[in-house]
Amino acid sequence: MKVQVQPAAEDDAADACNVIRNSILECCDDDHRGDAKVLEAWLCNKTPDFVLGLIRAPNAFSVVATVDGKTVGFGAASATGEITLCYVAPSVRFRGVGKALLAAIEDHAARAGVEALRLESTRTARTFYLRNGFASEGPPVLSFGIEGQPMRKQLRSRG
Repeated sequence: MKVQVQPAAEDDAADACNVIRNSILECCDDDHRGDAKVLEAWLCNKTPDFVLGLIRAPNAFSVVATVDGKTVGFGAASATGEITLCYVAPSVRFRGVGKALLAAIEDHAARAGVEALRLESTRTARTFYLRNGFASEGPPVLSFGIEGQPMRKQLRSRG
């Protein structure tokens, strides 16, 4: 399986939105536990327009991962180094897509002079981020009715 990662374009929004929603529904059971209210809160803003806003944001960077021309991942980060989203399609989970997305975000951030990346990890993704050099930073916080663990990774300058 050859994963290609590139900056997201406006016409990626709908497919990226589907990846995000399917990932939450099918991969994040440990977080939402099938609770309809939690799922509604988490998914309500995950629309093509929301993703398009992330892609168009002037102070942000977003990437898509594709395999054989099909969108299988989406990631986004702010100019200050906050990773706001990093999701992969359930069909490619544990196959290097998330790592490729994260590497592209890290590379872009380091080239832009960002010293550290920050994020709030779900329970589902926590081990993934730990394996990729992130460390917990502070107590868990609640978002959308689920627990998020603040995490941080120091970057090396690549500029």
